[in-house]
Amino acid sequence: MLRYIARRVAIAIPMLLVASFAMFSLIALSGDPLAQIKATDPPPPPSSIKSLEHQLGLDKPFLIRYVLWLIGFVHGDFGQSIQNIDISSQLASRLGTSMRLIIGAIVLAAVLAILVGVVSALRQYGSLDNVLSIIVFVALAVPVFWLGALLKNWAVSLNESVGATIFYTVGDGAHSGVTGIAILGFMILPVIALTANIFASWSRYVRASMIEVLDADYMKLARAKGLRKYQAVWRHGLRNALVPFVTIVALDFSSLVGGAVVTETVFQWRGMGDFLLSAIRNLDVNIIMAWLMIFASATILLNLLADIVYGFLDPRISHS
Repeated sequence: MLRYIARRVAIAIPMLLVASFAMFSLIALSGDPLAQIKATDPPPPPSSIKSLEHQLGLDKPFLIRYVLWLIGFVHGDFGQSIQNIDISSQLASRLGTSMRLIIGAIVLAAVLAILVGVVSALRQYGSLDNVLSIIVFVALAVPVFWLGALLKNWAVSLNESVGATIFYTVGDGAHSGVTGIAILGFMILPVIALTANIFASWSRYVRASMIEVLDADYMKLARAKGLRKYQAVWRHGLRNALVPFVTIVALDFSSLVGGAVVTETVFQWRGMGDFLLSAIRNLDVNIIMAWLMIFASATILLNLLADIVYGFLDPRISHS
């Protein structure tokens, strides 16, 4: 098993290097990060422009800039911000806010997807399966921003009707000094908005995988030995059905990150989404690169963890 994990890690490191070079190249080719400053009226003196270019490393060749940036990233130095923002401190505070939303959505979506997928497979083509399928397809069709707006309007009406604030519709709570269990009031609506699409997609994968498992020979053998249907599903079926589901969760992390940017905008969270949009508006390339690299690293790490979990769910993989 250790050799299997070592091989997975050895593959992940080159992937991260290739991703970093691709993203750095795309950002470098996207335009002049000082274009907005140069376009001001009156324009800044050439000496100020040259000073900014030197601070940002724009006066160096492309490959040297990439190597210096990569070395700095490994050491936690994300470079100079055009807006004179401390990138490290901002990332530290905002990353925690966004990961609170993303992890909450992953946990909720995974639990709902497994429950709905397994029940639909056990009741295949029955009335309950049809009802759950309708709910799933509606959830797939609803845009995240529209669902978030609906939830906000519903929460405002509910709060007014009861005369108290049950659900918070603006802010993430952490930047308002809220801690502990009270912060759940800020999380519930954004997590639900972010979960709807992804849970619906995952539940279809679980359903399809579980239907295939139920028809497997080892499941028929377990039933022939006297195990009840639900015992056979729990002991033998679910573990095998979750093998492809682990990959789907890891691959869809990037989709969740994109959905989190929209969700944070709707609910006005000061997380990584707001940080990215502000950097794009100001062409702050070092903030954009730091943002992309952090989530690219997280995506590759999750796929690495998925490969390791594969080895535990199906020992044949780690022993092959």
